[in-house]
Amino acid sequence: MDVELEPKKQKSKQHKLLARWLLVRIVLCSTLMVFSPAALLFLNVDVNIGIAYASEQKTKTDNTEQRKYENIKTRKRQAVGKTCAKKLESAQEILSGEEASGENGGGEKGPSTQQLKNLVKQLRGYLLNSCSASYEKSQVYNLLGFVQYSLNSPQKAAINYKAMLAEPDVDPRQKIDTHYTLAQLYMMQENYPFAARQLEKWMAGSDVVTADGKVLLAQVYYELERKDEALVLVNQAIDAVEIKGGTPKENWWLLQKIIYYEKGGDKNYNYKKVVATLKKLITHYPKHIYWHQLGGMYGQMEESSHRLASLDILYLDKALTKSRDLLSLAYLYLGADVPYKAAQIIEQGIEENIIESSAKNLEVLGNAWQQARETEKALEPLKQAAEKSDTGETWARLAMVYLDLDKNTQAVNAAHNALKKGQLKYPSYTHMTLGNALVNLYCYRKAAEVFGKAAKYKKSQKTAKQWKTYVLNEAERRDSLIEGGAKIESCQLL
Repeated sequence: MDVELEPKKQKSKQHKLLARWLLVRIVLCSTLMVFSPAALLFLNVDVNIGIAYASEQKTKTDNTEQRKYENIKTRKRQAVGKTCAKKLESAQEILSGEEASGENGGGEKGPSTQQLKNLVKQLRGYLLNSCSASYEKSQVYNLLGFVQYSLNSPQKAAINYKAMLAEPDVDPRQKIDTHYTLAQLYMMQENYPFAARQLEKWMAGSDVVTADGKVLLAQVYYELERKDEALVLVNQAIDAVEIKGGTPKENWWLLQKIIYYEKGGDKNYNYKKVVATLKKLITHYPKHIYWHQLGGMYGQMEESSHRLASLDILYLDKALTKSRDLLSLAYLYLGADVPYKAAQIIEQGIEENIIESSAKNLEVLGNAWQQARETEKALEPLKQAAEKSDTGETWARLAMVYLDLDKNTQAVNAAHNALKKGQLKYPSYTHMTLGNALVNLYCYRKAAEVFGKAAKYKKSQKTAKQWKTYVLNEAERRDSLIEGGAKIESCQLL
């Protein structure tokens, strides 16, 4: 079965999501923490993280209010100095594109590659001069991580985010979110052990663990062959959405599907789970590939009728475009005793150059028409198959078809070709076919010779002897009639 997570598409999607996450969560959050206390409330960041130069504008708190909260333990205020704040503001202007329009010709949004490279040098310089305090450094490293990612350097981005986490005064909430960002960067580098550790730290520190976060960790666990743990997480995420009447994301079900498919243990149970997941995907995210996979699963479960139904839906929707799929459907119809439909599928596939007109395929087509009692239609494909075949088997079948249609001369020729090519499974049957065709052509003595050969085979011995006796007697009787002047037909074989 074609079961996969479409890793290239998944990774491309992850890259786009990570870029959006970094831009919105990392850059805006960090700079707004520096410049706007109101934005801190919007981003769910503690407003007690103050700003040195902004605090000068505050009025003194009433002594009574101070005494009211004097016994409450508060977190140490983090501060960005005025000089550092101005530097970070200028960096943010470049990242937001306010200074980029000139170099980009006015058409592109965002900073140019050269601007980003220059910004890396500037930010590194800030670490030595303008932003030397631990909290200030954490904000610089945060920006450096984003800039390096924008320069398609995820390794360097990860290094800067790790440096941010290492700062003693890094904001706790930023620290938790950065674990998530680092995990995504490590996933891009396929460094799954590191990605798992970062996500586990994020999960341990977060007040609320989102379903997306659980699925992301499930993906990492899957890559690490920790499939049981991955399945628990993805099932939790899916159940949480479904219990509220919602629809889980497509890639969640895709992950669930492949884990069940590859999981050890009771295969029958796991395959039923795969089928159930595929049905949900078909319902909520209808795609032909899911019908293909559903048909494949039914095939592995040996449920032919369900597999036939799945493939037939694709056929009716003109979505079966491969020879093997069309032939599979045709064989399923043959197995279900619907040879006419099987013949139609193969014939159309050959006409549309999807199915190869090989000896085998043509023979199957001819046999299907014959089983459907469309004997005339069986002739041409069987004839073509016989001419292409290396054995006499198809010629033997063609001889039988000619005999059924009372085309005895053609039956004789086809039977001779079959015996000449050889490699027949039942040569006695071919001799019997040839003998009967000769009888129909009034060639009794030739027929007697053929029945004599057929009598050498155990399968046809008794019948062949009876026929030989009959035709010899008939030959003598007819010879007597001819000698007596009777006008009767003689052997018509040229």
